[in-house]
Amino acid sequence: MKLSTKGRYGLRAMVDLAEYGGEEAVSISSISKRQGISERYLEQLMARLRKAGLVKSIRGAGGGYIVARNPDDISAGEILRALEGDLEAVSCAAFHEDETCGAQDICVTKYVWKRINESIQHTVDSIYLSQLVEESRSKKNDHKGCMATEARCNSSRK
Repeated sequence: MKLSTKGRYGLRAMVDLAEYGGEEAVSISSISKRQGISERYLEQLMARLRKAGLVKSIRGAGGGYIVARNPDDISAGEILRALEGDLEAVSCAAFHEDETCGAQDICVTKYVWKRINESIQHTVDSIYLSQLVEESRSKKNDHKGCMATEARCNSSRK
């Protein structure tokens, strides 16, 4: 499975929104500048995320977007599904009641595909937006520390 830019950029935008927003709306232009994603594309992504109930739009001066629920309750999987749709790496008729496959009764590879799909679902559903925000802040703090003590950071990279 390969995620499109919808999933990759949308997840980054949600992390940015949760990190910089809180109670205040975050503008598309500020997310665009921080993330290097075009404003037009972000508008499309936010429309999908709003439709899925993950963000709310605020109109008027000081408007923008806010995260609709607590970041502790929003998984990366929920965000990715809102943007990408189904996250199955392999679609197999054995998993879907409305599809049939001539080899369904004797196929053993379906167990491989099922395990791969389950692993993907489990992984993205066990990572929460709040964890990604914490990780982002940690990386930024590490980077600020490296900028302040460049010699120490250069020696630790060797």
